Amino acid sequence: MKVIIIEDEAPAARRLKRILQRLNVEVSCVLHSIEASLNWFENNRHPDLIFLDIQLSDGLSFEIFENIEIKSAVIFTTAYDEYALQAFKLNSIDYLLKPIDEEELEKAVAKYEHFKPNYLAGGIDFDDIKKLLVNPLERTYKKRFSVKVGQHIKLITVDEIECFYSQDKTTFIHIDNGRSYPIDLSLEALTDELSPENFFRVSRKFFINIGSIKDILDYSNNRLEIKLKNFREHQIVVSRERVRDFKDWIS
Repeated sequence: MKVIIIEDEAPAARRLKRILQRLNVEVSCVLHSIEASLNWFENNRHPDLIFLDIQLSDGLSFEIFENIEIKSAVIFTTAYDEYALQAFKLNSIDYLLKPIDEEELEKAVAKYEHFKPNYLAGGIDFDDIKKLLVNPLERTYKKRFSVKVGQHIKLITVDEIECFYSQDKTTFIHIDNGRSYPIDLSLEALTDELSPENFFRVSRKFFINIGSIKDILDYSNNRLEIKLKNFREHQIVVSRERVRDFKDWIS
């Protein structure tokens, strides 16, 4: 399988390449711009699979496909979590939100291997995806959650929530009075339910509310520790691959 990466952020490209190598996937080339990509495609055999960032230093990567007919399968690597990402799902193998999770990447590669004939036979409607990026659909997010307390159903508004966390294969919702309650949604499912303006997934185990942050401390290995106003059950550490996005989020 011949693979190339189109990504303008060198650290992100290096990390993606390292993970793919651990999965025994050889990366033939890493390209950082539209111009470099056009030159490469004009002079090389098209790869089987492209890992494609959306926003490159010299524009949207869709310009590549407007100039050259690409005969490759595509996996998007993108930070556009606030947009209608279902379009990516329908028009490509998969999409991976930055920072890229190694387990999700492995699943995307396996998906390509399993359905490869179908992807190579079809095309990708980049025009439809581009329209969604230019004119994003209005997204609505959950404003409240319901939890069961004995024989009662308690309604919790998102403003009351300090964090969501995973423990023993169960997701808990922690509110500003210091109480935690189990809910039926996984952290992965919460990704589409929570406003990215207010909530950020700092690690595999935690979503936190920006309004509940009490303190941010330096931690080992270039990570950060988060102190919330009322949460005491567990230490909250921003995973190293999410630190940069977390800093952008709080800014």
